[in-house]
Formats: sequence, structure tokens, C-alpha cells
Amino acid sequence: MTEHFDVVIVGAGLSGIGAARHLQARNPGKRFVILEGRSAIGGTWDLFRYPGIRSDSDMYTLGYSFKPWTSPKAIADGASIREYIHDAVREGDLERHIRLGQRVVSASWSSKDARWTLSIDHGAEKERTTLTCGFVFSCTGYYRYEAGFTPEFPGRERFAGRIVHPQHWGADVAYAGKRVVVIGSGATAITLVPELAKEASHVVMLQRSPTYVVSRPTEDPIANALRRALPEQTAYDLTRWKNVLLGLGFFQLARRRPGPVKKRLVEMVKAELAGDSGAKRRGLRGRPEGEGASSSQAKLDSDVATHFTPRYDPWDQRLCLVTDGDLFRSIREGRASVATGQIETFTEKGIRLVSGEELEADLIVTATGLELLFLGGIALEVDGSAIEPNRHLSYKGMMLDGVPNLACAFGYTNASWTLKADLTSEYVCRILDEMDARGATRCTPRRTDPSLTEIPFLDFSSGYVQRALGRFPKQGSKRPWRLYQNYVLDLIALRFGRVDDGVLELDRPSSRRADVPAGARPLTTEPSRG
Repeated sequence: MTEHFDVVIVGAGLSGIGAARHLQARNPGKRFVILEGRSAIGGTWDLFRYPGIRSDSDMYTLGYSFKPWTSPKAIADGASIREYIHDAVREGDLERHIRLGQRVVSASWSSKDARWTLSIDHGAEKERTTLTCGFVFSCTGYYRYEAGFTPEFPGRERFAGRIVHPQHWGADVAYAGKRVVVIGSGATAITLVPELAKEASHVVMLQRSPTYVVSRPTEDPIANALRRALPEQTAYDLTRWKNVLLGLGFFQLARRRPGPVKKRLVEMVKAELAGDSGAKRRGLRGRPEGEGASSSQAKLDSDVATHFTPRYDPWDQRLCLVTDGDLFRSIREGRASVATGQIETFTEKGIRLVSGEELEADLIVTATGLELLFLGGIALEVDGSAIEPNRHLSYKGMMLDGVPNLACAFGYTNASWTLKADLTSEYVCRILDEMDARGATRCTPRRTDPSLTEIPFLDFSSGYVQRALGRFPKQGSKRPWRLYQNYVLDLIALRFGRVDDGVLELDRPSSRRADVPAGARPLTTEPSRG
């Protein structure tokens, strides 16, 4: 017989484990299972094993609302985050609910039966099985786990050394004493460069264009002081709100006054590169004295203008976090450097730029980004019609119009992922409670407002986002279809707002009719596995 569950959670990473803990606490009568396609839990924090892997958000907001982060380090390494997730599993006795090596490839909704049928591949052999459920909660993250994004580099096959993408980093990647070029200037590259520079003979960060880089201390002294003085959960909650409000305030300031914020961010980089990490608001201090001071200052200004002054405004793309100034320290000490320019071709010895400059390397790391993937590539079907997400609106950033009993955890672009994932899990639990109270078996967001206009799902200029936006759903021009990227607004809407909001329809579908949503197309072939 086909197994049936009240809820299927897809993914056993940070979001999926958090969703299960919320479900346990708020809907203890629900029978659920967590399906994980990989052979281990942890998601991103188990997949990525490159040197220096760490969070680019503080753990007081990246951590779960129900599980205080107790380490003195606010910015945590990958192994510590992985252990945090494992602790959440042990504390919730979730092992018995998790099934590893089971990848959901398609999901088909039947209005007649008011349930989803999931097709699942098992292990390397991809043995196909099915199970059914009343509700699907996708916690698959936002990118393709099988492969990262790597552009087609001319002459790649000529390079005599090794080329590796950080998403596929293994223990066999040797870099001690070697010349390394890291292509990219995002969070991964910013993390990799200072860590590789500890053992490599030299590391070059090769970027096409600069990124905003901000240095923060690994530890939060206020958080550590609060933890010593107050109960654990109270200290955690206070620190969480402090960081939420500070982050939100900085984001709003950057959006409203991009010029002054940009100037300040660049001044901070100058101070770091000059060796004055304690620079005050008035800008660079500790300038070289005496002969050569002006030429040294001119070179510093030129370097910062070339390598650390982006062409776009702050928060048009995500800011990159440097912990304790480690990137700048490795540059000051000569163990690392930055090159900005276009790649003409790979050569036998390294990379030649359009400018004619040649970068010799023994190892090239392509930290060139991720490939975004909505719903983990799961093919959707509703009553025999295939669902194309890009033809639908996203309801509260978590459901699709016309698609019943399906939610997706998708975090913030301007704050920690878990802040939104936590709120989404809470709201799913509220929906399940409301359905039980009404005797409903179906919940479906309905697009009935003719004045709604469609806008892109994400307002972000990063290349990895722009490459994938055409495959993602749209957002609407007003609530509840609008994504505000604002934790306070979402908290009010998702924790305290009405579930029965006039848009989310809760009902018991007729067994005599199919319900084909707008934007669906008849299914004539087997759904793609994504």
C-alpha cells in the first residue's frame, strides 16, 4: 500500500529541520516525514566543505527562534552550523522522521482525492516509489545542489593545473605552497581567499567588477554580555531583535541615501587596507607620514577605486562580510591580492586578461556563483495540468496562486534566511490548524484582484539571480502578493494576521470535478525531473 502522511517536508537542511520542529510543537497530531535527496542532513552546511566556509549572517538571526545560539562566535564556521542543525534533530527526536537518499522529482495534486502524490527517486539507482500526503512543504533551498554555475571560459582545456568549483571541493584539493587564482568576488570568494592565503604561496582574487565588502567582528560583545547576565532564551531574543533592527535600519538607510552609505563603505575599506581597523566616522586615519606619504595615499585611493568601489548602489546586490578584517589583513601582508578585469583566455600556466596581464596559477577556483532552482526542481501537476511556476504569483512569498496545499520556505535577500523560514513555518502551522477547525481539506491562494500587476520575484541585480528570474514565480504589486523583504512587516502579517484573509480559500473540494488553476497547461508528456 502507498504510504500516506499529513505533511511531507522536502529537504533536511536548516529550513527543513526548523519546519519539522515547528510542526512538532504546534501541530503535534500531524503525521509527517522529511525527505532528503542527499545522504546526509544539513543542506548547504553539509554540502559546502571548502576552506573557511562560514555564515555571512550572524547566528542570532540565522539560528532558529526556538533554539538559542550559545557559542561566543556570532559568525560561525560551517562545521559549527552543521552541529547546531544536528543538535536540533536530536533535541526533537527527528531521526525517525528523516529519510535520506530520497529525492522528490514530481508532485501531482488530485482534487478528487484532496491529496498530493509524490514520485521519489531512491539512491544512485533512482528506484522510483510513490507516497501521498495532504500538504507539501518544500524546504529545498534556492539553488541546484548537483552543480554550481561556471561560465564557459575560453582555453579552459589548455590549463595544466587543477580547476575546481567550491561547491565540489573535496579533501583532495591541494593548495599549500601553490599559486591560486580565485575567480569571483562574492561571499564564497571573500571567504576563501584569506583562508587559502594561510598556506598558499600567493592567492589572487580575480573579479570582473568590485563588490561591497564590510568587516565585522567574529564575536558580538553585547550578545556575550547579555548571555552572562540573563536567562539563555531572553538573552538570545534580545540579541536577535537588536540585530534584526540594526540590519533593517541599515538596509533602509542604504536604499534612501545610497550616496552617503556608499561613501562610508568605501572609507571603511580604505581604513582596513591602511591597517587602521578602528577608523572613526571621519574616515581614514594613520596615513603615512613624511616622504612618500602622498604617493602612498594616492596608490591606496587608486586601489580602492579600482578593486573595492562597485558601480551599483549598496544592497542592489548582497553585501559581502569579512570577519575580523581577515581579507584585508591578507592583502596588507602580501599573501593575497586583487585583480579586476575581463578574462581573455585560460593558458597553460594560468589566466590572461583582456588588459594583457597574466596571472600564473597552479590551482584555479571558480567561485562564480550558484544556479538558482525553484522548489528543488520538483515538477508540479494539478488535476492533470502541468504547473509552470513562472506563470503564477507568489502568495506571501510562500505559496503559488491556484496551487493547493503547497508551501515553500524562501528566505530574505537582505537578512538571514532563517528569519523568513521561521515565519513561514509558523504560518504553515496556522493554516493547518485553521483547516482542521473548518473541516477543510484544501487551502488555495486565489488571484481575484484585477488591479494586480506582476513584478519580478526578486529585486536584485546579482548575476545568479538575473539568470534564473525567468523560471521563478512573480510577485504582485500589493499585499498579500508583495514581497517586502522586511522582517517586521512579515512578522505582523504571518504571526498575527488572519489566515482567512479573503485570498486564501479554505474548502473541501468536490469529488466530481477537477480544479485547473490559471496558468496551468494540459499535461501531455511525463513531467521533467528538473
